[in-house]
Amino acid sequence: MKSESENMKENIQSQNTKEGSTGSSQSKILTIPNLLSFFRLCLIPVFMWLYCVERNYLWTGIILIISGLTDTVDGIIARKFNMISDLGKVLDPIADKVTQAAMLFCLLTRFPLMIAPLALMVVKEFFMGVTGLLVIQKTGKVFGADWHGKVNTWLLYAMMIIHVFWYNIPDVVSKVLIGICVVMMLISLVLYGRHNLKALRETGTEK
Repeated sequence: MKSESENMKENIQSQNTKEGSTGSSQSKILTIPNLLSFFRLCLIPVFMWLYCVERNYLWTGIILIISGLTDTVDGIIARKFNMISDLGKVLDPIADKVTQAAMLFCLLTRFPLMIAPLALMVVKEFFMGVTGLLVIQKTGKVFGADWHGKVNTWLLYAMMIIHVFWYNIPDVVSKVLIGICVVMMLISLVLYGRHNLKALRETGTEK
């Protein structure tokens, strides 16, 4: 029968092992989710060339759908197989936002109102980038995407894909879809802003 000190020793060793395992997974670079995020970045010049130069809207839409699906798949793989990493938390949203901004820029050549979500995205990401860096600097933590960020991403992808495939989309339908995305982007901006500012305030209070 083990003594109390031996049991405590085993518990500490077990905890250290778990912490070490978590730490190593957080610092991984070459993971499947990270490779999928890099793959999404590589797709950007492809669909821009297809849309703006070749005017092949069918393949542009297909590439955009593939990009959106890999965004979902990499998150599932990361959570299910413990492949969440700090690099992934940064690389994944970068791949998302650059993809979205590039596609919005392409659509802007045919739909002038696309300037609204594109401009709002620039403002939102600048604000989130600055406050996010401050949070990392103050707390050492990298936060992943919240539910509203994911909803915003999917609405934006859906809106862009519809505009790509539906060449003669009615002006009213186009405006409604763009308006829904803009509203969701504003909601996400407010919620992310509150989250980051709260984290910064709590850090300041602890000091």
